[in-house]
Amino acid sequence: MGGKTVKRNWLLGLIACLIIITSLLIGSQRGDLGGADDKAQDVISEVAPDYKPYFNSIFEPPSGEIESLIFALQSAGGAFIIGYVLGRKKNDKRDNLVFKEQQS
Repeated sequence: MGGKTVKRNWLLGLIACLIIITSLLIGSQRGDLGGADDKAQDVISEVAPDYKPYFNSIFEPPSGEIESLIFALQSAGGAFIIGYVLGRKKNDKRDNLVFKEQQS
């Protein structure tokens, strides 16, 4: 790798770290970690106090931390699948120019 690429990678890593740290600082000041589901539930209970949901949850996590863990695992699994599919597409031998040059 050339020097420009290494510098660019370090710069992108530094920018990513700054964005993460800034978002953590902003989030910790508010302290409100409730999601859209909780806000929607509050609005529904204000608008229609007699509303009864059509369905109940199949699984109710024992705590908010477990719920966050399950959400993080689900998003990591989805990111893995998307990355795998994109990687397979990029390295497909039919469309890979480097592979075609090596075969010539």
